[in-house]
Amino acid sequence: MQKHVILGAALFAALLAAPLSAGEIKGTVHAKGMRNSEDAVVYVAAIPGKSFPAPAAHVKIDQLNLQFIPHVTTVLVGTTVDFQNSDAVLHNVFSPDACASKFNLGTWPKGDHRSYTFKDECVATLLCKVHPEMEGFVVATPTPYAAVTKADGTYTIANVPDGAYTLKVWHPKAKGTSKPVTVKGTATADFEISK
Repeated sequence: MQKHVILGAALFAALLAAPLSAGEIKGTVHAKGMRNSEDAVVYVAAIPGKSFPAPAAHVKIDQLNLQFIPHVTTVLVGTTVDFQNSDAVLHNVFSPDACASKFNLGTWPKGDHRSYTFKDECVATLLCKVHPEMEGFVVATPTPYAAVTKADGTYTIANVPDGAYTLKVWHPKAKGTSKPVTVKGTATADFEISK
């Protein structure tokens, strides 16, 4: 009898430790009238009553060959981004967007970095006062369920718990859109966006 109780308790503990059912959302964003469908951000909108702790690890955006790399980055609200200068020239990073407090990190040389924490849901344009042709974007989302599309417009958002959500799309040159999606295992959501 005691063996059955211990075995039953161990099985119950294992079930409690098992992750909740999680699936994925995948699909394609078709950017009508554009060279390709790269750099769209697809993400699960805010979930009522649910919040997510900011990650301790910082995200890195490099300034290399007078470009922000990656060009579009998605982060969870509360994430700190380190802006690295890998060019042999001075760089600056600033954003004119109020949702990012119109930050300006100053100017720094090769090998140095400056950091900024994205405290609010936001699409922040990244610019450099030294090189006005440079442009990049940080999309700070309210959930960790987000992806940036590849050149062919495909995306996959992994580890999404089963449930009903609103899926949003943002693109640097197109109008955003959204649609409902229900995840039970794998869900597919395709979008068409245009200017």
